[in-house]
Amino acid sequence: MQLLSRVATVMTGLLLASSLVVAQTPYTDDTVYQGLGGKQGIKKIVETFIPLVLADPRIKDNFADFDMEQLNVRLQEQICEFAGGPCKYTGKYRDKTMDGVGTVRDMTTVHQDLKITNAMFNALTEDLQIAMERHNVPNSVANKLVAKLAPMQRAIVTK
Repeated sequence: MQLLSRVATVMTGLLLASSLVVAQTPYTDDTVYQGLGGKQGIKKIVETFIPLVLADPRIKDNFADFDMEQLNVRLQEQICEFAGGPCKYTGKYRDKTMDGVGTVRDMTTVHQDLKITNAMFNALTEDLQIAMERHNVPNSVANKLVAKLAPMQRAIVTK
């Protein structure tokens, strides 16, 4: 009987832990979305972020072949979705110019030939944080967004 009680306790703990993980996914709570200023706030942040990236000597060359207008739209969608907003990212990992055509690929495949290093990934993250600071996003909100985006580093960093 004690063994059955222990198993039940462990199973209850696992269920609670799994429900907490689900509750922390980027799509369930709109606190970060609201903290970023909703769609308009995200739009302003991305419109500040892209020029920072294009001026950053550490990473600007990586964006030479990108359609920056499409990148702007896709980043707004992606940040909005990850922040818990009502948006859906529609550019699900298409070709590197992000023109919306071509085979849909995962993040790893899209970035495998770009030779992105941890330093480059960190530079991009720093530029995003600067953009959020310029729009008075509270540090707590900015940190939560970065934490939600951070797991993509494994798929993006290829060198």
